[in-house]
Amino acid sequence: MMRFTIYGAGAIGGSLGAYMVRAGEDVLFVDKSEDHVNRMNKEGLKVDGFGGEVIAQVKAVSPGELRAPLEVVLLAVKSQDSEAAVRQLSPFLSGQSVVVSLQNGLNEYIISKLIGAERTLGAFVNWAADYIEPGHIKLGGRGSFYLGEVNGTLSERVKELSRPLSALFPVNVTNNIMGYLWSKQVDASVLFATALADMPIHEVVETPGMAPVMGALVREAMQVPAALGVRLEKFDEFDPDLYRNFKDAEAMEKIAGQYRHNIKNKTGVWRDLAVRKRKTEVNGIIGETVRQGEKLGISLPRLKRLMEMIHEMEDGKRIMDFKNFNELGL
Repeated sequence: MMRFTIYGAGAIGGSLGAYMVRAGEDVLFVDKSEDHVNRMNKEGLKVDGFGGEVIAQVKAVSPGELRAPLEVVLLAVKSQDSEAAVRQLSPFLSGQSVVVSLQNGLNEYIISKLIGAERTLGAFVNWAADYIEPGHIKLGGRGSFYLGEVNGTLSERVKELSRPLSALFPVNVTNNIMGYLWSKQVDASVLFATALADMPIHEVVETPGMAPVMGALVREAMQVPAALGVRLEKFDEFDPDLYRNFKDAEAMEKIAGQYRHNIKNKTGVWRDLAVRKRKTEVNGIIGETVRQGEKLGISLPRLKRLMEMIHEMEDGKRIMDFKNFNELGL
């Protein structure tokens, strides 16, 4: 049996890990929140919402309690914490260890640089979940799950890992994981933008006049993977051809259809700003698109303005208001 270490037992890591434990997998949970670690050890990890309730009896530790060797690490920290987390993990990795990114963003680039591409796997995760309180995760809705090598090969280790990782939702093996990750990166332009208003995702994108604003934002972001030669992939609510053909209303309807009936119908960005009062992942996600675009000489004014507005909300200098969208119609 493989030994799994979930580093970051929040919404995504916690929900997948609880179901893996229920399926009989060997899983160690690692989280920097002492309250979360203590509650999990004493009362178990509860995941409720979509699919009913699961209470998994788990073993959890803080990062300082890690011991070598780690076999399969499922990295599920916020994108801005990726480098620090991998540096914390690296002394406990062997030559046969593998780190799988379950994160938003393009963290595979960071992980590969630090520990080598041969020990890095990419994963595309699109289910909805929220950390509610210590020991409690809310599963908000179904979503796709893809796993692949960053170099595009179809390896045996990816096929082998797909079985235990399918405990929550089925894993699809792909030879274009970076295409899926860049598609999610592009789609994130819309999801981050919806947090500019205190409204559910589907209500924002269905508001008259919003489709061309969101479409322009996505097309701006799509310039970057196009310049890099990355082939974008369709998933759940995202179809790149709709944006290429300026079918923005149809694209927004797909997004609305994905989230309209979810238990979780607002983004994690909204939750960071409105509930948890903490920094969002905007630098690690939208910021990464901007940084890569700038290296290629691509102008991305809408994405830069979106970043600025999110930062203003983080700093308490801007409130959630539908009028914010006027500033994206550059």
